[in-house]
Amino acid sequence: MTGNQLETLTWTSVYHLWLGMITFPLNVAPFQDLGPDGISMFFVSCVVSQLVYSLGGSAFKGGNGSMMIEVVPFLHLMAQTIVERVGAENRDAVLATTILAYALSTIMTGLTFMALGYFKLGSLVAFFPRHILVGCIGGVGWFLIITGLEVSSRMATGLTYSLETFKFLFMDPHVFALWFSALALALLLRALQHRFNHPFLVPGFYIIVPAALYTIRAIAGWEWEMLRANGWVFPMPGKVPGWQFYTYFDLKKTDWGAILDTVPAMLALTFFGILHVPINVPALGVSTKRDDIDTNRELVAHGWSNILSGGVGSVQNYLAYTNSLLFINSGGDSRVAGVMLALATLAVFFVGPWIVGYIPVMVVGSLIFHLGLDLIKEALWDTWGRVHYVEYVTIALIVVSMAGLGFVEGVVLGLLLACVIFVLINSRREGVRYSITGKSARSTVRRIYRQQMFLRTVGHQIHVFKLQGDMFFGTIDKVEKKIRDVLSPQRWEANRIRYLVLDFSLVRYVDFSAAEVFRRIREAVNAKEVHLVLCGLEEKGEVGMALQMVGVWGTNSGTEHGKDFEHAAASIKDAFDTTSFSGLSEALEYCENGLLQTIYCATEHSDEHRRRFVDTTHQEDTVLSPTSESTRFFADLHNSPRKKQIFEAANDTFHAFKRPRPFLPNHDGPPPTLFAAFYDTRENSTDFILRLGTYLEQKRVPARTVLWRQGDPPTDGIYLVELGTLRSTQEFNDTDNPDGAGVTRYSVEAILPNTISGEIALFTGNARTSTLVAETDSVLWGLSQERFQKMIKEDPALAIEFMRISMSFSAERLNTMTAYAFHLS
Repeated sequence: MTGNQLETLTWTSVYHLWLGMITFPLNVAPFQDLGPDGISMFFVSCVVSQLVYSLGGSAFKGGNGSMMIEVVPFLHLMAQTIVERVGAENRDAVLATTILAYALSTIMTGLTFMALGYFKLGSLVAFFPRHILVGCIGGVGWFLIITGLEVSSRMATGLTYSLETFKFLFMDPHVFALWFSALALALLLRALQHRFNHPFLVPGFYIIVPAALYTIRAIAGWEWEMLRANGWVFPMPGKVPGWQFYTYFDLKKTDWGAILDTVPAMLALTFFGILHVPINVPALGVSTKRDDIDTNRELVAHGWSNILSGGVGSVQNYLAYTNSLLFINSGGDSRVAGVMLALATLAVFFVGPWIVGYIPVMVVGSLIFHLGLDLIKEALWDTWGRVHYVEYVTIALIVVSMAGLGFVEGVVLGLLLACVIFVLINSRREGVRYSITGKSARSTVRRIYRQQMFLRTVGHQIHVFKLQGDMFFGTIDKVEKKIRDVLSPQRWEANRIRYLVLDFSLVRYVDFSAAEVFRRIREAVNAKEVHLVLCGLEEKGEVGMALQMVGVWGTNSGTEHGKDFEHAAASIKDAFDTTSFSGLSEALEYCENGLLQTIYCATEHSDEHRRRFVDTTHQEDTVLSPTSESTRFFADLHNSPRKKQIFEAANDTFHAFKRPRPFLPNHDGPPPTLFAAFYDTRENSTDFILRLGTYLEQKRVPARTVLWRQGDPPTDGIYLVELGTLRSTQEFNDTDNPDGAGVTRYSVEAILPNTISGEIALFTGNARTSTLVAETDSVLWGLSQERFQKMIKEDPALAIEFMRISMSFSAERLNTMTAYAFHLS
């Protein structure tokens, strides 16, 4: 065994002795003589946990298990609760009940650890607010300082905040020397730590100091009995074995009412204990350079070690970070070394508690002071300037409440403060990421230029709210105010919207209070004859179900793309039922189609054209005529400012493009489609359209035909849609699975009649950036790469003009797609 290993083993045994001494409140009757029994129980718990960890339970082969100093206040609280219920004069009943309460609390802790690990909830515990835990640690630190005063001053009763206690501690020179000498040692150790940073400083200090005290005693010739009588050394226990505490178990003498009284302290102890494992385990993994640590496995190991420890009548145990790191770094990173440590601890247990009679009180007191000061420093000093002032105030309040009210009360206060702070912080967060009108937020549908100009004019009748975060009683108030502001009289007179779009794609949760607010919003928009459109949620999802339960969704709701387009006219004419879509683009497309429907007559078109409202080849004959069917749709035109505004925008838009139609001698082939596609972009002669049409080839494709795939070369060139609908999708491989199982497809845009697709790849020669699929049976006019090269050679002026027109389409789509991508964020 190396020197470092021997020093670590010696320190571990000494530390266990010091800490085991305060397992029971030694200043409270009838526990004054139970210091040796506390040490024995501590050793039993250490042996059990060490064997569980070292025999394969833990991934840390040399991990050390022991009781944490932080659980001592809760053990003392249980003991004092039992004394108050049973009475100090009933010694046997008090001891039997206390020992059993300790064991039951250990089993409760073990079962909780086991459940957390079995159900893989280790990461969940790690999300508990750290500042609440730090506050509890500070409260434990204060308790340790109080315990240090009680132990080192040999106080016969519990410390109270009174004048009598002050006089006892400061007016009696002997008592002052007892506790101040222990405090001085702790302060000396802290000064040494500030000057020297070495992992073996603390162990070495608590090995050297007792040796130095024994040397001074031998030189001075002081008798042990004199030192014990004056409180410098703990009293010598009788000749009792280490397993004496087992004789205290007596179910007949156990007060079960007192056991029930300790349940709150047990729960607080369990709650406080389980928070340490998800913190200490990853920290030890980082310190030992282990990246394969499974927190859930360690929780199961803690479950077994505590269940077994409670089963043999002992106290809680945990993977001790500091001791484990010292032991591993000194060469004890093996399961054999861990088992040897357990056997050495067991040997000390069998030696018996007689060694307590030779332990200097100031050494135990200084260790308690040192640990208390360290925890107070961690809670109040180290966090100053590093945490938010609200969190710091919370930490201080928990420390003060634990010191003044009690530990259970402090933990409860911490939990309440965590809830209150959570509500306050989240209430300050914006539930609306942004709000924008349809002039800026556009769908990814490729529309002809005339439709784009019209939607740009009337797009402000679409208002989009991008919601985010958790919609609950703390955040929904501001969300409702912002939405209702759009409907306020002043805003309403300036802009009467027709569609209100609520995007829930970034919303994680909607509680009942928030759902009720959305129901009120629906009633408010219905009263204004505004269509409510939802997107970014699933009909069977948590958010979608919450909205359906309060009746936010109407009879026409649906989640599949295009489902509501088939009933758009009914939605506009008859009612204002809520509609829903999976994405923002589909919702915007629905709103845009609704605005376009008020202008374009759909009765003479095919089902596909009626659904998309896009057939523009004959639109000029059906628009703006006072006797047309589209105009009759506005029977109440003068009574509806919104419809009047749309009608005037349509007149302005189409009059802006009103010019003589080029004469087409032959209406067969691509010229009519080319005319419909390019007529609005610039003044093109009949000759241009006829010359361009000679290079295009017709292609009829059934639905679901793949025209090209992402990554293909641009040999197919470009497609001009005459009839039907195409859809462009992009594929992203989000896993390393070589068989492609992780491919995710995202819809990019819909390509409607009289629009083109594929121009970028045709002109640049780059591979396709998306996959193009025929969504319906379609009639296309294609310009292949080969024919385009032929055009460049035979008629370069035509090719340049065609490129100029095509790139104007691309520029418009680039602006739309960029804005859409920005609004998705």
